[in-house]
Amino acid sequence: MVKRKAKKPAQREAANRKSTRRKLATLPNEAVTLLVQLRAKQGQHLMLESELRALISPTRKEEGCLQYDLHRSLDDPNLFLLHEVWASRQHHQAHYQTPHFLRWNERKDSLLASREASFWRQIDL
Repeated sequence: MVKRKAKKPAQREAANRKSTRRKLATLPNEAVTLLVQLRAKQGQHLMLESELRALISPTRKEEGCLQYDLHRSLDDPNLFLLHEVWASRQHHQAHYQTPHFLRWNERKDSLLASREASFWRQIDL
């Protein structure tokens, strides 16, 4: 019986990254990506960040939420980006009825100077 050489930790890590990338590369046909750029009102960026962070955990648990990530601009502390991926537009619409989103919706006007959002669909190669 021939023994295989054990992969070095760095090789294992690289193989795991490649494997993960392949699994996540293609989204379901009905999946949509939503990019939301949010600008805090002057002096409200810390409160806005806190409110946006409160959305992350419950949203990620929602049916149809494939990805929900919050980013802050490196150049402007008042600028945030939500990168959302949903299994379908219907799943995203259901998100608007959740308690955590309704809470956010009540508070957002006092925190936001501007909001831009756009939906995207992945192009398969």
